[in-house]
Amino acid sequence: MKVSIIVPALNEERTIREVLEAVFATHYDKEVIVVDDGSTDATPRIVQEFQAQHELKVIRHPVRQGKGTALRDGFAVATGDIVIIQDADGEYHPEDYVHVLRPILKGWADAVYGCRFDGARRVFLLSHRIGNWLVNALANVLYDTTLTDLETGLKAFRRDALQQLRLTSKDFRIEVELTAELFRHQFRVYEVPISYSGRSYAEGKKLTWRDGVLALWALLMFRLRSR
Repeated sequence: MKVSIIVPALNEERTIREVLEAVFATHYDKEVIVVDDGSTDATPRIVQEFQAQHELKVIRHPVRQGKGTALRDGFAVATGDIVIIQDADGEYHPEDYVHVLRPILKGWADAVYGCRFDGARRVFLLSHRIGNWLVNALANVLYDTTLTDLETGLKAFRRDALQQLRLTSKDFRIEVELTAELFRHQFRVYEVPISYSGRSYAEGKKLTWRDGVLALWALLMFRLRSR
């Protein structure tokens, strides 16, 4: 089966080359789609240099439009049977594709989330762990489920399932909306352990407590929308 790998990127000059090299080192029939969301550092140049040597689709936003827009633009041009989201920040490892793809290839799942908390991981910020717990706890109450890592940056979907989701978010709330839509359609969602190399803010991490608050609010709004 063909795999489309969507790589949303915003000012990731320190990691984008290494991530793309790791993606292309995987042994799948694949297309790789980089969506540069208005980067102002060397990211566009690095991607362009990489594109000169590899078969790479590139979507370039002249100005920042948000992760949600970047992902939706990537989904729109994907042609694979399975779509993988691969963040460009170096926190997630393409070596774990084998784990997130297996439940789909076995016919068990429509979507698979790579769980950062069960595999090998760099110890990261307590505030982020608490924020993740709150977001997942509310999602589980609202949708009567047992999800543990809603906001993971490594997800895989059957493309025919992904095409049925009503996605409108422009920013990081896309993670919540993807999950809300999957459960609204009663798709089969699996979680598998993955490795995780979390970054500090000094190393370029972008999510803050404000994004956590927005995620909680978005969960409530998307749940009301689905009624």
